[in-house]
Amino acid sequence: MKRRKKTAALLLSVSVLLFMLTGCSGSGTDGMKVVLTTGFGKDEVFRIETISCTLPEMMVYLTNIQNQYESVYGTEIWNIRLGDMTLEQNVKDMALAQIAQIKTMNLMAEKYQVELTAEEKEQTEYIAKVYYASLNETEVEAMGITQDTVRELYEEYALARKVYQYIIKDINPEISDDEARTIKVQQILLKTYAMDGTGRRIEYTEKAKEDTYRTACEVLEKAMAGDDFDELIRHYNEGEKSTYAFGKGEMDPEFEKAAFNLGTDEISDIVETEEGYHIIKCISTFDKEETDSNKVKIVEQRREEVFGQEYDAFVETLTRKLNEELWESIGFIHDENVKTSDFLELFNASFEF
Repeated sequence: MKRRKKTAALLLSVSVLLFMLTGCSGSGTDGMKVVLTTGFGKDEVFRIETISCTLPEMMVYLTNIQNQYESVYGTEIWNIRLGDMTLEQNVKDMALAQIAQIKTMNLMAEKYQVELTAEEKEQTEYIAKVYYASLNETEVEAMGITQDTVRELYEEYALARKVYQYIIKDINPEISDDEARTIKVQQILLKTYAMDGTGRRIEYTEKAKEDTYRTACEVLEKAMAGDDFDELIRHYNEGEKSTYAFGKGEMDPEFEKAAFNLGTDEISDIVETEEGYHIIKCISTFDKEETDSNKVKIVEQRREEVFGQEYDAFVETLTRKLNEELWESIGFIHDENVKTSDFLELFNASFEF
């Protein structure tokens, strides 16, 4: 029952996993002065100060993201609309933001005089050969790339990672057990909505909510009377799962408040969230293993915040020029022979800092 994101964010989760760089508070272009202009080179999609993005580079990112989606959801995913925007346009804009972020971080590397070592360049060269060799002729032609294109993208991605590590290298905050405390609970959820055949959420009527609340009251009464909670879960729970381990700030505020106020084996009153009515039982008020894991996560969040502040301040000084005509003409490649999707997986599997 983690905090639910908007539909768009849920659908983007697959492609977001492709990218390591989550520390920037902007999308990679937020805060830049955007200028639509002419005078671009051939196949130049955008320019940020002295660094450019070409059409083949953009197609590598866009095609890999597209195929990541389709491998999970199928090609029918592109029939979904997010308000006035198609999902394809949404993903396209995300690819633009991601590659703009990488380019921007390469400009940051120049500022901080961060460079790749000879060994790191050799590694990017090797990965480029592996990825390029994995492509068939249709994929190479459709994306319009060469092995040098791939190598340059890998070098930029490696340099972006390296400048991130450089900026956060001295950020090692002390995190207390209380701050990182992770608890474990069970829950019984009675939903106050349904899903139609298209996956659209349909809220219950007031009458249906009242009926659901009465059922929740009956379940709570049974739990308080000593009925086996696991058996009640099997009979009544409508949630995706029944057991959660979480720290502060990770759940719906009302759910979290009720859960953190419970002692071991205590059962909450009925808690209402946008999901419905919850009955919570505390299994453990302190999970040592999960708390230690949460400390690591909190430290990384602090590092990302520091980097994000530095990044945003740098972005404010930049001007980005977008080749609007070329950008509007770019679209997905719909060809059964174009299936490449492991561009960044190869990098992440073989490159460490």
